[in-house]
Amino acid sequence: MSTQPLSTQPLSTQPLRTHAELPGRVGLAQTAQHSLALAGRSVTKFMKSPIQLVDVILTPIISLLMFVYLFGDAMSGGDTDRYLQLVTPGVMVMAVFQASVGIGASLSADASTGIFDRFRSMPIARSSPLIGAVLADIIRYVVCLGTLVVLALIMGYRVQTGPVASLAALGLLIGFALSFSWISVYLGMLIKNPASVQGLMTILILPLTFASNVFVPRDDMAGWLQVWSDVNPVSLVSDAVRGLLNGGPVADSLAGTFAWMAGVIVVFFPLAMRAYRKNAG
Repeated sequence: MSTQPLSTQPLSTQPLRTHAELPGRVGLAQTAQHSLALAGRSVTKFMKSPIQLVDVILTPIISLLMFVYLFGDAMSGGDTDRYLQLVTPGVMVMAVFQASVGIGASLSADASTGIFDRFRSMPIARSSPLIGAVLADIIRYVVCLGTLVVLALIMGYRVQTGPVASLAALGLLIGFALSFSWISVYLGMLIKNPASVQGLMTILILPLTFASNVFVPRDDMAGWLQVWSDVNPVSLVSDAVRGLLNGGPVADSLAGTFAWMAGVIVVFFPLAMRAYRKNAG
C-alpha cells in the first residue's frame, strides 16, 4: 500500500474575507439607495426618542430671545423691531451650524458600540453609513428652523420677499449645515469621546459665529474684523439669507457660500471616510 506525501503547498493563496463585499464597483445609484435606507434607520431612532431634538428646539428659542430683548436695545439704538429684522437670518445660520455638532458626537458614541463593524459586514457601499447619518440630520435642521421661524413671526419678524426666495433661503441653510457637518463627522470618527467632539466643534463654531455679521452690521466692526468678516463663511451665508428673506443683493454672498461649502466637502468627506475605515477596521 502506497501513501501520498502531504502537500506543502498553501491551501489558498487568496486572503480570507472578514466582511461582505459588493461585487465590482459600487455605483452612485446603489450608494444613494444604501444611504437613504440607513438615513431611514436614523430617522426612526429620532421618532422613537424625540428627546434627541430638544437641543435644536431650545437653542434657537434662547438665542433669539436673548439677543433681541437682552442686547437688542444697545445694538440697535433702541429700535428693537429693526434689529429683529437684522438678527433673525443670522440666528438661523448660527442655530443650524450649532445643530451640526450633534452628528459627530452621535457617531463617536456609535463607534464604541460596534455598530460600524456590523455595517462593514453588510454588502453595502462603504460610504453609506456616514452619508445616511448626515442625511438623517436634515430632520434636526428642519425642526430647528421651523421652531425659529415660528418664534420670529410671533415676535414681529416679517419676510420681505416671496415664497420662492424664502424656500431658497431655507434650502441654503440646510445645505450649509449639511456641508459643514462633515467636519463634525470627521472628528466623530477620529475621536472616540463624544464630549471631546462637542468641545472641539464649539471651539470652531464660536469664533466663526461671533466674529461675523450675525449680530452686528459689518460697518460697525473694527477695520481688521471687517476684513475677516468679508471671508467668514458664517458672514457670507448670513448675507445670502438676509438678501433672500429681507431683500437685497445675494450674488456675491451666494458665490462665496457655495465656494466654502464645496471646499469643506472636498476636504472633510475624504478625511471622514479615511477615519471611518480605520475606525471600523
